Amino acid sequence: MDMKPLSPPDSHHLSAATGWLELGNWQEANEELEEITPELRSHPHALVVRYEICAKAGNWELAADVARAITIRAPELAFGWVRWSFALHELKRTKEAYERLRPLIDRFPREWMMRYNLACYACQLGNLKEAWGWLEKAFELGGSKVKLLALGDKDLEPFWTKIGQV
Repeated sequence: MDMKPLSPPDSHHLSAATGWLELGNWQEANEELEEITPELRSHPHALVVRYEICAKAGNWELAADVARAITIRAPELAFGWVRWSFALHELKRTKEAYERLRPLIDRFPREWMMRYNLACYACQLGNLKEAWGWLEKAFELGGSKVKLLALGDKDLEPFWTKIGQV
């Protein structure tokens, strides 16, 4: 898979799209991304930004499709796998999200977000003991920022008191 960066002017459009996203304007980000040469719009870096646009727009069906495309174009990037499962979860397909992500865990031993999402999915599926195990692993890998994230995540509400004591 060719992961070389995009060249100007496409790289400028990608940077501008990222900037618009950081400013909270997914519509302008989308317009900027549309300026990328059509055959380069499937570049993994462009797809990552496309996913973020879909997520900000709340278009989880398209977000799932884009994330799946990332897993095909760049299977070595955890981003695509994590975001694909997250989009499925947002579509109320949590069991599928869990089943999609769980077999990949050994391929990405340092990815706290994978473990965190598995904790969320397991919790929502009623597997609280397993969920807590995944959450502890996410804490080990990601530190205090993960605890703060978990304390505000409705998916992990059954653990809020326990997290505050860790």
